[in-house]
Amino acid sequence: MPALVASDLDRTLIYSAAALALTMPDARAPRLLCVEVHESKPLSYMTETAAGLLTDLGDAAVFVPTTTRTRKQYQRINLPGPPPRFAICANGGHLLVDGETDRDWHARVLARLADECAPLPEVREHLLRTADPVWVRKQRVADDLFAYLVVERELLPEEWVKELAAWAENRGWTVSLQGRKIYAVPAPLTKSAAMHEIARRTGADLTLAAGDSLLDVDLLLAADRSWRPGHGELADVDWSAPGVRALPERGVLAGERILRELLRTVRAPR
Repeated sequence: MPALVASDLDRTLIYSAAALALTMPDARAPRLLCVEVHESKPLSYMTETAAGLLTDLGDAAVFVPTTTRTRKQYQRINLPGPPPRFAICANGGHLLVDGETDRDWHARVLARLADECAPLPEVREHLLRTADPVWVRKQRVADDLFAYLVVERELLPEEWVKELAAWAENRGWTVSLQGRKIYAVPAPLTKSAAMHEIARRTGADLTLAAGDSLLDVDLLLAADRSWRPGHGELADVDWSAPGVRALPERGVLAGERILRELLRTVRAPR
């Protein structure tokens, strides 16, 4: 029976130039592979060693890219290895099968959000009304499921984030701050629900996961075994849980270590 590996992408397996954390002397820096181009510019990278590990992992397990990115944002990533049959986008709002949205899954998600959460327009209006244009650079709606702001992090008031989180929680939404983005996401919109659906379809007898942010917590807790890097939203608050291993590596080398751990676990007898 197959193992299923559901891994977050940004700052878990792939890294922007700003997130690489290349602290070693230049001559000892790892060789990098560009895995995403946007508007004719390289955007995301992994080490060449990590690329080889991901290729091996794709051959040994059901590898499922699992991301808060929209479908369009995900589809510009060109990961090494066999093309994944399944992918989870929009934080679980879309389950892709061979690159196409599973419409039955999406309809089930929409029905649950309508039953349990305040509507997206209400949340978006609150975001725009309370945020200060001094530190907001962009505002976006992702696949008509959730909203986020791109902000100047050094100018963002911590108290505003706490107030927003409390306001959102009372309406069935969660708030997550990741780098320069602050997300407002419906609480039932989870990566773990989509992972469980793929595990059911594939008959996977082992589920593994990796992620770095608050939006990955449900995924990490739902898997049989999980890993998080030494950077990111979870590392900042020293988050831990049974079955979740906190790794010391930071930056792009953390992505390499995570893939080593995943591949070793998939290959181990069970």
